[in-house]
Amino acid sequence: MNYYEFLESKKKKVIESGFDVEQLNPKLKEFQAFIVKRALKAGKYAIFADCGLGKTFMQLEWAYRVSDYTKSKVLILAPLAVVEQTKREAIKFGIDITNIDVINYEQLENIDTSIYSGVVLDESSILKNFEGKTKKSIIDAFANTPYKLACTATPSPNDPMELGNHAEFLNVMSRNEMLSMYFVHDGGNTSKWRLKKHSVTDFYKWVGTWAIMLSKPEDIGFYIDGYSLPALNFIDKQIATPKRDNGLLFNDVAVNATNFNQELRITLIERMELAADIINKSSEQFIVWVKQNAEGEKIRQLIPDSVEVKGSDSPQYKADKLLGFGRNEFRVLCTKTKIASFGLNYQNCHNQVFASVDFSFEALYQAIRRSYRFGQKNEVNIYIITTDTMSNVVKAIREKEAQFKKMQYELSKTINENMMQEKQITKVEHQEVKTDYFSIERGDCVELIKNQPDNSVGFSVFSPPFADLYTYSDHIQDMGNSSDWQEFMVQFQFLVKELYRVLQPGRNVAVHCMDLPIQKGKEGFIGLRDFSGLLLRAFEQEGFIYHSRVTIWKDPVVEMQRTKALGLLHKQVKKDSTMSRVGIPDYVLIFRKDGERQNPVKCAINVDTWQKYASPVWMDINYSNTLQFTTARDEKDEKHICPLQLDTIERLIHLYSNKGDTVFTPFMGIGSEVYQAIKMGRYGKGYELKESYFNVAVRNCHQAVQLKNQLSLLDATH
Repeated sequence: MNYYEFLESKKKKVIESGFDVEQLNPKLKEFQAFIVKRALKAGKYAIFADCGLGKTFMQLEWAYRVSDYTKSKVLILAPLAVVEQTKREAIKFGIDITNIDVINYEQLENIDTSIYSGVVLDESSILKNFEGKTKKSIIDAFANTPYKLACTATPSPNDPMELGNHAEFLNVMSRNEMLSMYFVHDGGNTSKWRLKKHSVTDFYKWVGTWAIMLSKPEDIGFYIDGYSLPALNFIDKQIATPKRDNGLLFNDVAVNATNFNQELRITLIERMELAADIINKSSEQFIVWVKQNAEGEKIRQLIPDSVEVKGSDSPQYKADKLLGFGRNEFRVLCTKTKIASFGLNYQNCHNQVFASVDFSFEALYQAIRRSYRFGQKNEVNIYIITTDTMSNVVKAIREKEAQFKKMQYELSKTINENMMQEKQITKVEHQEVKTDYFSIERGDCVELIKNQPDNSVGFSVFSPPFADLYTYSDHIQDMGNSSDWQEFMVQFQFLVKELYRVLQPGRNVAVHCMDLPIQKGKEGFIGLRDFSGLLLRAFEQEGFIYHSRVTIWKDPVVEMQRTKALGLLHKQVKKDSTMSRVGIPDYVLIFRKDGERQNPVKCAINVDTWQKYASPVWMDINYSNTLQFTTARDEKDEKHICPLQLDTIERLIHLYSNKGDTVFTPFMGIGSEVYQAIKMGRYGKGYELKESYFNVAVRNCHQAVQLKNQLSLLDATH
């Protein structure tokens, strides 16, 4: 394929594999029918709808229509206690589930998934844990299922990885592709990925091509009566703790993750007694949320008509009691948020007591939404019991709540405003600055180099984007903006082909690179990718001769401090040195275009300098000797710019070019190679795609001309 066809292939499109349906269940509300039709049309889709908006009804109708269209069975996977609830909903809305199996997630390994044409994940937030066994087994089991639907309440805007895992389940994009395109790795934490600042809007626009998100019908343009919630009342109850023998005048007022559980144990009786006092003074239904088994045991003692559901109970007992509470079979349910905070409808209850809370806003939010959901008729009272030593816990929850509401609104707005918008090949405004000393252009290097005459470049030196390690912009033409290293290499090959054409016979190309770390969080294992070897093969494929390699020494201590790489930590040597490694050096690969040399390069250096240059390891490169780059950063840039060291460039220009030669870089950045070429009496030529980098390169190149003229004037006066 040609280059433009390749760029088209880089565009991430959502392929609709579904079908159109004119008539749906008449009991669906207008906004629900709209969503179901979109989901059926897409074939693979996600519904992120807040609690009480009818996800169960929508997924049942979707499953029925897929089964009817494909004439085969559809599977709905749901949490244990939600299975029977889903079946009752089907009866309520008159949906025939003869060909729809509703099974709990725990039975997945016993299911022959190949017999189903469609699958629904109810409470699909189970995909949240990207390294979890359950998540992997679900994605693997339904990799080839033609129709898929994922349904959950509005996912946390603070955790965009949850959205990414949904995309992988729906075959929209693999997790690795998503990470490369939209995320950046926090070097100080090997398990943390966060959205690149310049990709936030694009990421949520992309989500809007395969998902819909709403907290109320008007979020997607439907104004329907009955979808307003009553008041939500937070009632804080704080217990004063007795003075501790801790050598301090007062008790600590801020627990942390280390001493939190200890604090719960110390204050267990006081907290449970307060919870029981609140509940026993009322005749209404209550849910009491606990964190430790001992707390549940104490609640049973203090509240005679309470029923506890705990993790060690049998599946049948859990289902009977959790559903029984929703049927008003008993007054007080005592359980943990991890057991009953997802999928269950408890609009029958408008009182909850959190006898213990932690720093997890998500757990609190999901638990509250069991009662505080559309269909609730009464004001919902949430009692939060803490101690005077937990003031920071309540503060953290309040801050997260405020952040959640703000981000939820922005996220929903972005996704739904761009429901079917796909990423386009952006048109880059061409800019050119040309003088007697240099010529630089803004644009796609693969396109721009086509205008360069054959055999016109005396030497080329550059540092390419390091495959999928860094993404400097959201331009699809940006080679760093690749889904993986394979896609990068395909695009890079187009450039290498043109480099061979424009280079003079017998002359050289010098490529700065390093081998790339492979991160466990991204690819499942820790290792190194032989990036230098990949580049070598790309150049040899176009006819270049592998001429030489220089290793540039780097301080492994500095690398360890910067990246916190497991293999460089001293404690890893003592723990298990099989995972230890040496630091990753930089390399300069030199390639030569064979042919008759019309103008040999005559390098005027002395023997001592030559011996230093000829060393296979350059130990004396000053890594801090780079162009000033802080002004080149966009407000939304994530990665530090890594300009090539001027020492390295100077040495390579000395070795492989004559004065007056054109020195060319296709990845100019802020202009380091052109800057150094100008200073050394060569003609600088460079291309750069990113506007902010190009603008700084213009200033740097003009500065180099000014410095050169000042030096020439100084030489003339002497």
